Formats: sequence, C-alpha cells, structure tokens
Amino acid sequence: MKLEIEQKFRVIDPAALRAKLAELGATFRAAVIQRDAYFNHPARDFAETDEALRIRSVGDDNVITYKGKKLGGGVKTRREIELPIGAGTETAEQLGEMLKLLGFRPSAVVEKHRTPGNVTLDGVRFELAWDEVAGIGTFFEAELVVDDSERERAQQRIHLLQAKLELTAVETRSYLEMVLARRA
Repeated sequence: MKLEIEQKFRVIDPAALRAKLAELGATFRAAVIQRDAYFNHPARDFAETDEALRIRSVGDDNVITYKGKKLGGGVKTRREIELPIGAGTETAEQLGEMLKLLGFRPSAVVEKHRTPGNVTLDGVRFELAWDEVAGIGTFFEAELVVDDSERERAQQRIHLLQAKLELTAVETRSYLEMVLARRA
C-alpha cells in the first residue's frame, strides 16, 4: 500500500524560505492553477472520518483522488489513491454531476496557484509545492510517497527537511478544512 507522507507549513518569511531552498538546490517548475472540488459521502461524514474525495482540475487535466484517514506519526500520513479521468472542463463537471446523482454532496472548491518543485536531500527526492490558496494564504508543502514499510523513515526525513529549512509554522489542517472554517 502506498502512503502519502507530507507536511504543510504556513509561509512566514517567503524570501528566507526561498533562500534556504536555493541553498539546498531545490528546483521549481512553472506554476499551475489547481481547482479541487470536494465531495462528502452520502452515508458518512468525511469531516468525522478524516477522509476526502476530490476532483482536481489543472488546465484540461483531471484526476479523482481518495484520501484515507490520517494514520498518525507527527507528520500527515494517509493512503492516497489517484486516478486520471478524461480531459476537459466538461468531463470534470460530468463526474461531479454523477457523484451528486449517487448521493455525494459537494463540500467546497479550493483554488490554488501552485508552484511544484523538488529537492534531493541525502539521496531522497522530495516533492515540493509552493501554494497561494485563494482566501487562505501562502503555504509550503514537502511530500514523499512510500510503501507502508517505509512510513517511519519517511516521517523522519520530512522532519529532517523541516529542520534544514528552519520551518516552524506547521499547518495540520487541510486546505479544505481551512476553507470550510473560513466559511463558518
């Protein structure tokens, strides 16, 4: 089973963080706009079970993602299953409509300006994201995807990167949780 091991940080000093990332040799790709439409299950409340179901659209590309409950360990760790679906806005809208017909309820839409990147530290390649989230703020994420047997080591590696970047403003809530809290 593959697990997503990630940590999110609120960006307090963008210039300092960019400088530390440059020192480590981090590289970033062109920014993209991500639109995540979240749905809640008809028979259980994902807010209570700590799960998520979303349709992510980036340009014409669409994927559907299920995120399982958080597994603990001091770093956000959860099972993630992501499948590509057909291209185009109409496809994403049709899948959303199908989910609603099946009883799923739209929760919220999270839009972000994401600059993806990576850095290699001690032979381990981390996926990075610099996110400007509409109405929420600026965040930095570091992620590893590993087999369950590598969970503890991956969590330690995330903490090592956190220390090297001198990041202290850990954000444990998902963007969806923050959007819903802002709305309430």
